[in-house]
Amino acid sequence: MTAEIKLGLCNPPEPVYLYVNQGEVDGESYIWYKFNISQDKKIPVTQRALTGYLSELRLTTKEFKGKDNLKLDIVISADELYVIRTGIETNFAKSFLLAASLIQDFSKPLIIVANAGDENTVFCNLYDAASKTKIYREWSRDLDWATIIHDIQSLLGSVSSTISFTPKLSVVPQPVHPQDLRVKNIRTLLDYPLDLVKEWLEFQDVDRPSLLHITKINELVKTMCLAWAADKCEYPNHAESSYQKQVVDAVASGADELTAINGWMQQVQAVKTGAV
Repeated sequence: MTAEIKLGLCNPPEPVYLYVNQGEVDGESYIWYKFNISQDKKIPVTQRALTGYLSELRLTTKEFKGKDNLKLDIVISADELYVIRTGIETNFAKSFLLAASLIQDFSKPLIIVANAGDENTVFCNLYDAASKTKIYREWSRDLDWATIIHDIQSLLGSVSSTISFTPKLSVVPQPVHPQDLRVKNIRTLLDYPLDLVKEWLEFQDVDRPSLLHITKINELVKTMCLAWAADKCEYPNHAESSYQKQVVDAVASGADELTAINGWMQQVQAVKTGAV
C-alpha cells in the first residue's frame, strides 16, 4: 500500500509530538497536548484517541529543568508521523506496554486512547482498529518491563518492512560519541551523581568515557549500577549476581542495555519492598 502524495504547499515532514498529562490552558482541559516551542505554549488536543500503526518504540533521554529524564517514545504512523512521549514510569507508559505485549502482529492498525485517572494521572487503552476490540492484560507486580519493551521492539523490527508506506523517523546525528551517550543515559536512569563519574574518569586520566577501552566503560557502568543497589540489597553478592544475569548476560544475548538495566532496577526495588 502506498500513501497518496499531495502536491502543493505543505508543512515540513516532521513528526507531531503528543505529550501525556492532565491540565488546563485558557479554560480548556486536556489529557495530552502538543507544544509550541517558539511560543513556549501548550496546545490542548481535544481528541482522546489516535489511530495508526505502531512503527517504533524507544527510550529517549530528555533534559527538563536542568535534569535528564528518561522518556518512552511511542512512534505511530498515521496521516502524519506521531510521537507520543511520556515518562517511562508513568501509568500511561505501563498500561500501553501491558496491552501492547499481547500483540503479535503490528502490521495492523491500533487505536490508542488516553483516559484520565485520579490525581492528574493518565492511563492508556489500546484497541484493534478493525474490530474495535479492547486489548487488555491483567496487571501484575511481577511484570518484567525491560523484557516487555525488548519483545515489542523485536516484533516491530520484524514487521517494519511489511508496512511499506510507514515513514521511518529520521535519527538526527548525535554530536557525542555513542559510548559517551551510553554512559550519560545510564547515569540519568540511575540518577548517579555526575561529579562521581568525572572523578572516576580522572583516575583513568581521561575526561570522557569514549577515550577508554570498552572493558573500562563496562566497568564504569557496573560501578554506577552497583552503587545504586548498595542500599537496596541485604547482601552485596545478590546485587552483583542479579546484575550479571539480568543485564550483562541479557545484553550479550541481544537485549537493549538501557531497558535491561531498568528492568533490573525494578526487580531489585521489588525485592527490597517485599513485592516478590
